[in-house]
Amino acid sequence: MATSDAPVSVSRVALTVRDLDRVGDFYQRVIGLDRIAGDAETLLLGQGDLPLVELRRDPAARSYPTGAGLFHTAFLLPDRADLGRWLRHAAGLGVRLDGASDHAVSEALYLRDPEDNGIEIYADRPRDQWQTDGTRVRMVTEALDLA
Repeated sequence: MATSDAPVSVSRVALTVRDLDRVGDFYQRVIGLDRIAGDAETLLLGQGDLPLVELRRDPAARSYPTGAGLFHTAFLLPDRADLGRWLRHAAGLGVRLDGASDHAVSEALYLRDPEDNGIEIYADRPRDQWQTDGTRVRMVTEALDLA
């Protein structure tokens, strides 16, 4: 169970991609999502029956690397052990990470899909380990000890 009790969540993210097969394979093989449904134009991926990502094919789609838009899609794992297992999985596949950060409240790994969409794989620390100044939670961005 996730440690966050935030009242807001995103039910799923829709991404427009040029190569549905390549990107879909990445989200299944590397990220670990399950195929829920799909056809020649869309692919719905998630965990069990819970949809998380909908990929929509558009061969004419263009990238806008300097434009405003999605920074990254974040996938919350249940705990630190799951994050470690995912990291071993990614290392075994030779996945290149863009970064690995300790945010004091969570530990996060960053990477990109084949069409350069940002992805965060993270696990929250238990709430009783979060530091506050009485009113605000202390968050940082420091290097994550991958070991």
